[in-house]
Amino acid sequence: MLTPEICARVKDFADSADAALLKETLDMVLDAAMDPSRGALLEDAFYRDLEFGTGGLRGIMGAGTNRMNTVVVARATQGLATYVLREAGPGASVVIAYDSRLNSQAFAREAACVLAGNRLTVHLFSDVRPTPELSFAVRHLGATAGIVVTASHNPKEYNGYKVSWEDGGQVIAPHDAGIIAEVRRISSGSAVKRMNFDEAVAAGRIHLLGRDMDDAFIAALDAVRMREPLSRERGGELKIVYTPLHGVGLAVVPAALARWGFSQVICEPSQSQPDGNFPTTKSPNPEEQAAMELALALARREQADIVLATDPDADRLGIAVRHGGDYRLLTGNQTGALLAWYIAETLREQGRLPANGAMITTIVTTGLIEAVASAYGITVDYCLTGFKWIASLMRGYEESAAAGKPSKTFLMGCEESYGYLVGTHARDKDAVVTACVVAEMALWAKTRGQTLVDVLHDLYARYGVHIESQLSKVMPGKAGMEQIAGLMDSLRADPPKSIAGIEIREIMDIATNEVIEAATGARKPGRGLPVSNVLSFELAEGSRVVARPSGTEPKIKFYFMVVDKEGLPVTDSAALAAKIEACRAKEQRLRADFDALTQARVGS
Repeated sequence: MLTPEICARVKDFADSADAALLKETLDMVLDAAMDPSRGALLEDAFYRDLEFGTGGLRGIMGAGTNRMNTVVVARATQGLATYVLREAGPGASVVIAYDSRLNSQAFAREAACVLAGNRLTVHLFSDVRPTPELSFAVRHLGATAGIVVTASHNPKEYNGYKVSWEDGGQVIAPHDAGIIAEVRRISSGSAVKRMNFDEAVAAGRIHLLGRDMDDAFIAALDAVRMREPLSRERGGELKIVYTPLHGVGLAVVPAALARWGFSQVICEPSQSQPDGNFPTTKSPNPEEQAAMELALALARREQADIVLATDPDADRLGIAVRHGGDYRLLTGNQTGALLAWYIAETLREQGRLPANGAMITTIVTTGLIEAVASAYGITVDYCLTGFKWIASLMRGYEESAAAGKPSKTFLMGCEESYGYLVGTHARDKDAVVTACVVAEMALWAKTRGQTLVDVLHDLYARYGVHIESQLSKVMPGKAGMEQIAGLMDSLRADPPKSIAGIEIREIMDIATNEVIEAATGARKPGRGLPVSNVLSFELAEGSRVVARPSGTEPKIKFYFMVVDKEGLPVTDSAALAAKIEACRAKEQRLRADFDALTQARVGS
């Protein structure tokens, strides 16, 4: 039976819904009335407002206050407009981009109409474009804020709405809290101001962006070319297969590669055109081999040197390398470590390595990056998961320099989930520039008779074997969110003493900014990171297991990081291979044991 609260929320939503959303809402209500067992679907769609978090919105599309739709987008945008007007005044402007997902264009246009209705100037991309280009455009146009409509690499049922501030980075304090407060004040559709789209374009409130912005974005990438003569003169020797996975990458990735000198770029034809149904893959996630299969098959036919895959909004990059007669997929951690080494080594070789160089990575990203960086005198700063924290540290470097204080020179930002940024043209992860730098790195290795897998093994031999993996547990719906919260409470209240027979040395709790010594319970201050629901279990022999609920999906993620730094450097290839296999076996044991532990606690 429908509760009065759910009924009131349904009625208020229906007052603002268009015909299609109204019909979908009515169908859900009738289904629940005729079959009480289906009431849970209606309850999940309306029991709360889709949370406008620190980065914006993300959720399953459909009717309901807890879903992504034009009603929810309009209310969120009204809150954003109110905040922008308060902070920057009526002369402010906002840039909007959108990806290839279902309804992305409709959500982007709805946001544009609401901003125009609030007398703000809107720069709206005329077609699908990458998230990093949105970040660039905000900076390039001097806008106050930016919106990109995307759910990144999530399944096709999802969409999202991500807000950036004037530096092109996703909003953080104080703007995140300020925007959230204004969004929460929009309690009904009557509070939303809106202007007709065509009228707003005719009046100059909405400006459409096209190829000129693409050209400016691609040209900005020239600043990070490491070995321009090499790619200009020999770029045609590297054969590349590229797939945008039905996303937006085709708009700029091949053009950027061509500008860098890579003329042999073969696009996977069946995945080249934007399509929010992602018809050729179950998940458009370049982290998963299944998403790469068509591109890998094409690469085998063409004998390509490397496969590049971008996710739907082209901010994440997956890589496969021809090695030993077939293709090896690199993890996000491995690609990040390779980029860190290539940048450091190239700058050192060219005499351009700054004394105050810095790389930024997250607390769940491989320690190999720090091992490499420290050998070159490069600082590594750590932050929470999410590229907004990397952008925040970048901004801090610039502000210190502008104030004449000791500062750092940004070299690279990286997170294990296949997100990287080289250069300062943007403040978000950028698969476009990463594709170019990776291609240059692969070409450099090829001219030396190596593959990127060979280079990675060289890093293992010098800096230690680092093997990482991730396990995700999906717990959908209201009940699932409660299970995730309960599991984290359990791990805090009664942490395990060991994992896979390896004693836990200490526990880092980001939520309380404490490090707890497992044997004694003694507590000391943590790293001072922003509060986040994350637990890191540091094992006695140097490995780590991290538990972190997702901030955008109904799931919890576990990260497993195994390290072997004994007997470095390793000069015997057989000995190195044995170390790699031993670390992989240990990672599997940690994974299996921790999985069983958490399963038991969720079930209890």
